Amino acid sequence: MNHSDNLAFAALFKEAYLKCFRQALENPLSETESKLLCNQVLDQTGLSIGWKSVKNYSFFILDNNTARPENPSVATLDTLARYVLGAPYTSEIKRKNDESHYPYWFLYKKQFNRTIIKSPAKRWLAGILVFAGGVVIIILSLIYFNYIRARGATEFSDNFKSIDDHSLSSKGWFIKAPDNQYWNKRSATPGELSIYTLKGDNWADPVNQPGIKNLLLRPIPYDCFTAEIHLHDFIPRQEWQQAGILLLEDTTLSGKSIRLSIAYNDFFGGYSGSKEILIQAITSLGKGFGKPEEVVHKPILFLDSLVHHPVLINNLRNSALRIEKEGKKFRFLYSGGITENTAFKEIASQEFDMQPKYIGIFAIKGFKDSTEVIPVHFNFFRIVANNCGK
Repeated sequence: MNHSDNLAFAALFKEAYLKCFRQALENPLSETESKLLCNQVLDQTGLSIGWKSVKNYSFFILDNNTARPENPSVATLDTLARYVLGAPYTSEIKRKNDESHYPYWFLYKKQFNRTIIKSPAKRWLAGILVFAGGVVIIILSLIYFNYIRARGATEFSDNFKSIDDHSLSSKGWFIKAPDNQYWNKRSATPGELSIYTLKGDNWADPVNQPGIKNLLLRPIPYDCFTAEIHLHDFIPRQEWQQAGILLLEDTTLSGKSIRLSIAYNDFFGGYSGSKEILIQAITSLGKGFGKPEEVVHKPILFLDSLVHHPVLINNLRNSALRIEKEGKKFRFLYSGGITENTAFKEIASQEFDMQPKYIGIFAIKGFKDSTEVIPVHFNFFRIVANNCGK
C-alpha cells in the first residue's frame, strides 16, 4: 500500500477497535482481544478476518517504524470498512457475486481523504490539531468514566419500542450468531422484542459446541451494577426451554459466565418429580474448567398444580429477573405476577470471582431437536451503575 492507503488503513483499524471496545487504541491487541474483534466483525458483517493478522496490524499501526510491514488485502480492508460503516450483513459468496469491487473500502478511503488537509503549508497545523483533539478526547473520556463510577447512578434502559437494526446498534446493542429467519420476526408483537428459543446453549456437550443464536449483547461499562429484564407471557412448557440474562467475560462463550433464567425442567436424575417452571442460575468457569455449577434452582410453578388451580398461570404473565453485583457478590432476584409492578424477591446470593464485560438477552432450548421453538417477549431492560460499596 502507498502512504495514503496506510493512513486510511490505520484510521480504519482504530475506528474498528473503538467500535468494538468503546475506547481508543493505545496498546497492541492481545490474542483474546484480537479474537473478540474478529468475532464482532463476523457477527455484524458475515465476513471473517484472521485474528493473528489483526494482532499484527495493531503492532504495525502503533509503531510502524519498528514493526514488520503489513499489507492487508483489499478484501480485509473492505470487511473492516463494512464493520465500521454498518454495512448490511452478507457472506463471502454473496460479496464475491455482488460486490467484488469492494465498495466499502473505497468509500471509507474517499471519506477519509476528504478529511486530510492537502496543502503542505497546513499539514503541520492539522497534525497539531489532531494530536490536541486526541488528548482532549482522552482527558474527557477519563473524566466521564470517573464521573460514572463516582456518580453511581448512571443507567441505560431500553423499552424495545424501536428494534430495527439501526436503533439497536445506536443504543449499543449488537447481535451474535444471527439467525435471519427468526431475527426478522423480532417485532412480531408490537412494542416488544421477540427472541425465539432456538437450538443452542452457552456451554458444550459431547456433540455440540457452545452457541446461542440471536444473542443480543452490549458492553458493561461498570465494575458494580444492577441489571434487570422484564418478560411478558413467557411460559416454558418443554425440556430446556428458557430465557433470561447472560453475563460474559467475552463474546466467544469460552470465558467465565453467569446465566439467570426462567426455565422448564422435568429431569430429576432418575427420580420422579413434578414438571416445574423454575428460576435457575448457573455459573461457569469457562472452557477447560469442567462442568458449570447450578447455584440457584427455585421452582415457581409446578405444572401439575395447574390442573386444579389454572389461575396460577397468571403468575407468569409478567416476569422479571434482576442481578445485582457488588465486588464478588452477586444477588439473584425474581418478580412475577398478574401486574407489572410486583415486588422483586431475592432468590439467592453467591460469591463468584468474575468481572463481566458483556451482558446479553437470550432464549434457548438447549441442544434438543424435539423441543419446539417458542417466542419470548422482552419489554424492558435496564442496567444501573452501583458504587461498589464505597
